Amino acid sequence: RMNPALRAATEADAPAMAGLINRIIEMGGTTAHQSRFDATRMLGHYIAPPLAICCFVAVLKGEVIGFQALERADPDWQGEGKLPDDWALIATFVGEGHRGLGVGRALFALTLDAARAADIVAIDATIRADNTMGLAYYAQMGFADHALIKDAPLRDGTKIDRVQKVFKL
Repeated sequence: RMNPALRAATEADAPAMAGLINRIIEMGGTTAHQSRFDATRMLGHYIAPPLAICCFVAVLKGEVIGFQALERADPDWQGEGKLPDDWALIATFVGEGHRGLGVGRALFALTLDAARAADIVAIDATIRADNTMGLAYYAQMGFADHALIKDAPLRDGTKIDRVQKVFKL
């Protein structure tokens, strides 16, 4: 069993985190993201977005092998899947070769503490319906299904259902 170091993500982690998510995007089928990240996009989307609560990285032998971000639900969101203002959105990415080894579970323990400190009452994970590994991960963490967004379009026009799971604090 590996034992990665866990810590808050910093701007210096952005290139490595972008590389990790870009490899996941290239493999396809597990993320709704279809366009590549660079360090600037990573910083604005996961490390320090306007509604950020936390972003943690798992580092093994100097390499970022996973990360998890949590941000408040957007009070101005008008589209499908709108959430209450005291809810947060979670995103988890673990690199190939490091999945199923407890990285996500370890990151979630830190994220839960940060959510409680931010007075979050529930965490939403919205996952592509064909992402069996992601669905299983969130179920193992204690998330329950709470909604289904039918035929959500990907950037290329492909329609795929998204499962919304919730963890109530």
